[in-house]
Amino acid sequence: MPESDLDLLIDAARQAGEIALYHKAKGLEVQHKADDAGPVTQADFAVDKALREALTAARPDYGWLSEETRDTPDRLGRERVFIVDPIDGTRSFVNGETTWAHSLAVVNQGRVTQGVVYLPEMDLLYSASRAQGAFCNGERLSVSDISDIHAARILATKPNMDPQHWRQDVPGFTRSHRPSLAYRLCLVAQGRYDAMLTFRPSWEWDIAAGALILSEAGATVTDRKGDFLRFNNAIPQTAGVIGAGAELHGQIAERLVYTD
Repeated sequence: MPESDLDLLIDAARQAGEIALYHKAKGLEVQHKADDAGPVTQADFAVDKALREALTAARPDYGWLSEETRDTPDRLGRERVFIVDPIDGTRSFVNGETTWAHSLAVVNQGRVTQGVVYLPEMDLLYSASRAQGAFCNGERLSVSDISDIHAARILATKPNMDPQHWRQDVPGFTRSHRPSLAYRLCLVAQGRYDAMLTFRPSWEWDIAAGALILSEAGATVTDRKGDFLRFNNAIPQTAGVIGAGAELHGQIAERLVYTD
């Protein structure tokens, strides 16, 4: 049994990758969730089951929160909780793309302490422990030092560029997109992009691991109001996410319009 929570998450993420790739090779059975919540496959459920069994067996006193497991209030009384997205970016997974990920985190009293984001088809394993830095395949990560919002490369969906979200003109940054929120956070941690943002309510399982990885790479990570993120909430969502180096984050935050 792995001694540390981080080692436990890394081992589980790699096993999840094997399961997902097995089902993908066999042929996916695609269902669609209610309320246009997106597709789900037998691979999502198989990965969820395997992760839940392995992680809770190793840490039976930890709670559990996952996109593909029915939520119960039991986790709210636990000091530590696993927060997991079995496959983040299921649409990409179904479409034969490579930018889908497994996202696994441990939260202690609302703060993420360990996080792993693994992209099996790209062999990218991002990881972090609080106060110990962030890494990709063993290489330490650091956010970019871009401080001019108009020169920044931003990961965001097109609706975030609607003028209603911005106090003045929409900033002149270059926008790109990746379907997986976990991967977006990690790409900014890696310095390949300068910031990521999403204004929609964000599910905790999509962002818990990536938020720690990005923070440990030197970024400021908050919700769209500028509040620092807390996890294992009764309703497991945050008010969006903004992640960037401190100066760029400040420039983004001061230009945003926020209404409840």
